[in-house]
Amino acid sequence: MLEKLHAHIDAHFEAHLDRVRRFVRQPSVSADGTGMKEMAELLATEIVRLGGRAEVCPTAGHPVVYGEFGVGAPKTLLVYGMYDVQPVVGEVWVVPPFGGEIIDFPPHGLCLVSRGATNQKGPLASFFNVLETCRAVTGTFPVNLKLVIEGEEELGSPHLPDFIRANKARLTADAVYFPAFSQDLTGKVVMYLGVKGIVFFELVCRGGEWGGPTTRAVHGSNAVWFHSPTWRLIHALSTMLAPDQKHILVDGFYDEVEPPGEEDRELLERLAATFNPETSLQAHEVRRFKYDLSGVDLLKKYLYQPTLNIDGIISGHTAEGTKTVLPHEARAKLDCRLVPRMRPDLTIRRIREHLDRHGFGDIELVPHDAYPWAKTSVRAGVVQALIKSFRDLGFEPEIWPHLGGSAPFYLFSDELGLPFAMGGLGHGGRAHSPNEYATVEGLRLFEKSAVNFLYNFAAG
Repeated sequence: MLEKLHAHIDAHFEAHLDRVRRFVRQPSVSADGTGMKEMAELLATEIVRLGGRAEVCPTAGHPVVYGEFGVGAPKTLLVYGMYDVQPVVGEVWVVPPFGGEIIDFPPHGLCLVSRGATNQKGPLASFFNVLETCRAVTGTFPVNLKLVIEGEEELGSPHLPDFIRANKARLTADAVYFPAFSQDLTGKVVMYLGVKGIVFFELVCRGGEWGGPTTRAVHGSNAVWFHSPTWRLIHALSTMLAPDQKHILVDGFYDEVEPPGEEDRELLERLAATFNPETSLQAHEVRRFKYDLSGVDLLKKYLYQPTLNIDGIISGHTAEGTKTVLPHEARAKLDCRLVPRMRPDLTIRRIREHLDRHGFGDIELVPHDAYPWAKTSVRAGVVQALIKSFRDLGFEPEIWPHLGGSAPFYLFSDELGLPFAMGGLGHGGRAHSPNEYATVEGLRLFEKSAVNFLYNFAAG
C-alpha cells in the first residue's frame, strides 16, 4: 500500500507543488491582519474539498480553522497547524516574498522561496497533499483526523487557549501531530520531543518626574541638562545580563530550572555522538558560540538554560539622514525562553522586581505572550510512529529532548493530556528572515514520510 501511495505522490507532484504555491501566495500576516480572512477561508475550502467538515471559528483575534475527517478508524489524530506568517516589511528578497516562485537557490538547489515556505505553510500544504493522496489511492484515511489550524502563532497564540478550553469535548484524540520539516542543511533528520516556553514583553521608558521630555522629542542640544529616556532604558537593560552575556542577573531567575532527567541524559549522550556544532553555526551564519564548550556540555547550555534576549530597541530618529533629537520615549522588546520547570508568571514578576530594586520603577513592563514549556517522552506511541517513518525511508533521526524555540504545545500535553510529535522529512530555512525557502525535493520527501507516519500511527 505504501508503495502505491508513494507512486501517487511522484505522479502528481506537480499538482501538489501548485497547492503549496497557492498557500504561500496568499499573504496571511497576523501582525497587521493582511490576508488573514482570505487564508482562513482557503483552508476551510480545501478541507471540504478533501471530504471533511470545516469551520472558521471566530476568536477575539484571528480565527481558528477547525476540520474533521471521521472515517470510523480505531485511532484519532489531532493535527495542529498555523496559517499566519511573519511580516516582510523592510526585508530585501531575491524574489517577491509572496510570489511563490521556484528558483535555483544556491547551495540548496531548486527551492520554493517565499514567506511561509518553511514556517509553516509549506509543511501544512504538503500535509493536505498527503490527505489527497490517501483519499485518491484508498478512498479513505488510516485514522480519523481533527485539524486545529490557528492564525496567531506568530503573535504568541494569545487566543488559542480560549479555543482549546471551549472545545475540549470535541478535541478528544489519541495524540497530536505538528507537520514540520526535520532535515538540516546536510540532510540529517533532527527530531525534537518538545519545546521551551516563552515570555515576550516590552519595557517602556518615558520622560516623567525623574526627568526627560514628557510629550515629544526635543532638540538634541538639550541633552546637556535634560535626562534621556533612551539612556535610562539602556542602563536598566545593562543591569539584567552579565557583560559576557553568559549569566542573567535577575534575582531568582534560575530557581525553577531543572537539570535533565534520566531519559534526557540518555538522549544527550546519544545526541552528542552525532551533533555537529558547525552545522548550527553555518545555518545561522554565525562564526562562534558564546561558550567555549563542546559535546554534552554545549548541548546542556542550549537545552537547559533559559534566555533573556533583546529582540529590538526603538527610540528617536532611526530614518536616513541627520536629525539631532532627545527622544521622550524608548522601547525595548524582549523575550525569555523558559526551560522545565520555569513558570511564565514568576519570570515576569522577577523581572519587575529586579527593575524596582535597581531604581527603575518608572519603567513600564508590558507583558504580551506567555506560555510554558512542553515535552513528550521518546517512548510515546506517536513519537515511535514518527521515528519509524524516518527509518522506513532510510533516515536515522538525531533525537533532541526538546527544541530551543517555543510553540503552544502545552495546550495539548497539559490541557488535553495528549502526547505529541512534530516533524517530517524535508528541509527549509531562513524562517522569520528574507528569502525563506523550502527545497522542492524536500517537499516531496515530506509527503512520503507523512504518509508513512499516518499508517505507522494507525498500526501502533
